[in-house]
Amino acid sequence: MPLETPARIVRELTSRGYNADREAVTLLANAPDPNGALNEVVESAPEHALKISVEHVRNVLDSASSESASSKSASSASSQSKNGAVSARGNSSVSTGTENTKSSVQEVTSPVETGGSVSRNEALQSVGIEGDVTGQSTGTGEYDDFVTVFRDRFQRLSGQLRGRVNARPTNAVASMPGGSDAAMVGMISDIRSTASGHWLVELEDTNGTFPCLIMKDKEFASVVNELLLDETIAVEGTLSSDAGILFVDSLHFPDVPRTYKPSTADRHVQAALISDVHVGSQEFMADAWSRFTSWLHTEEAEHVEYLLIAGDMVEGVGIYPNQDEELDIIDIFEQYEKFSEYLKEVPGDMEIVMIPGNHDAVRLAEPQPGFDEELRDIMDVHDARITGNPSTVTVEGVSVLMYHGVSLDEVIAEMPEEKASYEEPHKAMYQLLKKRHVAPQYGGHTRVAPEEKDYLVIDEVPDIFHTGHVHKLGFGKYHNVLAMNSGCWQAQTDFQKSVNIDPDSGFAPIVDLDTLDVTVRKFA
Repeated sequence: MPLETPARIVRELTSRGYNADREAVTLLANAPDPNGALNEVVESAPEHALKISVEHVRNVLDSASSESASSKSASSASSQSKNGAVSARGNSSVSTGTENTKSSVQEVTSPVETGGSVSRNEALQSVGIEGDVTGQSTGTGEYDDFVTVFRDRFQRLSGQLRGRVNARPTNAVASMPGGSDAAMVGMISDIRSTASGHWLVELEDTNGTFPCLIMKDKEFASVVNELLLDETIAVEGTLSSDAGILFVDSLHFPDVPRTYKPSTADRHVQAALISDVHVGSQEFMADAWSRFTSWLHTEEAEHVEYLLIAGDMVEGVGIYPNQDEELDIIDIFEQYEKFSEYLKEVPGDMEIVMIPGNHDAVRLAEPQPGFDEELRDIMDVHDARITGNPSTVTVEGVSVLMYHGVSLDEVIAEMPEEKASYEEPHKAMYQLLKKRHVAPQYGGHTRVAPEEKDYLVIDEVPDIFHTGHVHKLGFGKYHNVLAMNSGCWQAQTDFQKSVNIDPDSGFAPIVDLDTLDVTVRKFA
């Protein structure tokens, strides 16, 4: 494929193991024969060079005639053909794609000889990004900012619920006669049990608050264990004789429709979903990472055209007590430089999308903007797409909601184990889909930054929900949405031992975008 853009020149250099100065890339892009010039630059590069300099490119361009450049391009094309670029192969193992999604787990225990990178179809690759707060943040932390973001949350989530119930504002319900049937939509401001074992849930809207009683003998009473403060629900029931309380007969979440039909790609193409690389930690699994990236260069991975990384590229600094004792690289910028080196091992023709996590060098409060220009410059070797946390990434027509997942800790802590646990992190993700918000509870572990709108609301149902953070592998389908928590690339640290975290390390879930089937590959 012609190298008509700087981005493709960067990808080609990366696939051959080189970084380059930006001016060097520009010179190559503007050369009469970019292919020939790039090949000559690479072939004449110093033996141990990792970066192509401007001076080297200028020397090559100045000394090469048009005839020799053309000859060199033809020679390179012949060489690449002999090295075995492969354009077709049999299908890899996939799961059944049933409601209870099962994976085929395949283990790679030693580095794979690549024999040259396979050929991917860059012309068909398609990526779109929505819901990115990067460059859009307006919050100052003032009281009015918090009022604005919670009003926006309520309006958008209540809009999803009002089509299901004939809801009235709290002040209108309060003026109704006792014994009337009533319905309302509200944000949960309080949950408490009564002396008789019933549940009193206080709902708040923009007009006031109203108490709702859920009797313990109701069929749906068990869902009270799923309720979180600040989430938005709808209730229907009957007012007490004095109209001071609503006896709840039914309760509704914004939820994903049970009949939801996800979109799929119109060709056989795959995406690797990973997270929590943690470069800089003493426990970063460099060997497993190299086995993974070596596998990406093989025929078996020919259809893996996308790599989606859900945060925590590096271990960071000062994230938890005594973290410095567990660091292999103590400088945060050096951590990103090393991560960039590892990223160069990924085939240059793969599309990469990255969001930050709580260990990354961005603000902790969500939504998190993407990395600043200094860090983007460090990680520009692969022309990766960097977006905020959360963001919705559309790949080949398949929408992927990428969220690092800090709120999963809160969901797991608040709910019974059968509904949310670290051993089955996808069940906690089901709860976020049900509530249509990635961080519904305010004031706990999850820090929230007030913006003009709530970037954490799930307005549109995604086809795939991808998270990380908890270092556990788990996935399944909730109302046909594939929920995937992708594990990590860090072995157990002393800190994780102290808080009883046993990570699932060195796994790479591979999703068929045309079927949403999953194959999990193990590289550790």
